Amino acid sequence: MAGAQLLLVEDDAALAELVGWHLTREGHRVARTADGEEALLMARETPPDLILLDWMIEGLSGLEVCRRLRRMPETANVPVIMLTARGEEEDRIRGLETGADDYVTKPFSPRELVARVGAVLRRVRPALAGARLAHGDIELDPVGHRVRRNGEAIPLGPTEFRLMRHFLEHPGRVFSRGQLLDSVWGRDSDIELRTVDVHIRRLRKAINERGGADPIRTVRSAGYALDFDAH
Repeated sequence: MAGAQLLLVEDDAALAELVGWHLTREGHRVARTADGEEALLMARETPPDLILLDWMIEGLSGLEVCRRLRRMPETANVPVIMLTARGEEEDRIRGLETGADDYVTKPFSPRELVARVGAVLRRVRPALAGARLAHGDIELDPVGHRVRRNGEAIPLGPTEFRLMRHFLEHPGRVFSRGQLLDSVWGRDSDIELRTVDVHIRRLRKAINERGGADPIRTVRSAGYALDFDAH
């Protein structure tokens, strides 16, 4: 399974270190914070693929963080797994009603948590499980590394392929250049923002070569989205 970008919100430093190590070993990229307010800022600036959220963090509670995540357009659809020592059914229901997608009660085994993360990611990002992605008349096979439009093969370079896959995993969602850099090139990349525009142009040229509506929407002062419905 390809790695995902995760945000771990946990104020137990030893547990955060342990969980982060196991998730990184599985190929995931893990950003960490112990503070609820900072978690909201990090999630808004670079929406992760999944958030692991401790209920009992100091200051802003995990429950309130989850509630606010669901209200922000950038994170409304990002899956959340709650981590908590509260094992009562009523507490679990409160967490799920607030918007959490899954619930892991402490103490838990890191292997169980890794498995839960994988299960949630497979539901929300089919490409992680090797499933084909499609939107409009474009189809991408992540295993065969092929892209087709109206059944015709589209030759794409490696970076354009990763861009196309990212857009197909989040159709309709607007990504800034910085967010695309983090997701497609990686957080540690020193590539300039202008490089994103170059690769978007290349991707556009390739997928529009044989005509048809341009599915990549440029949102002024915001970024880019894959959005057939906008035409």
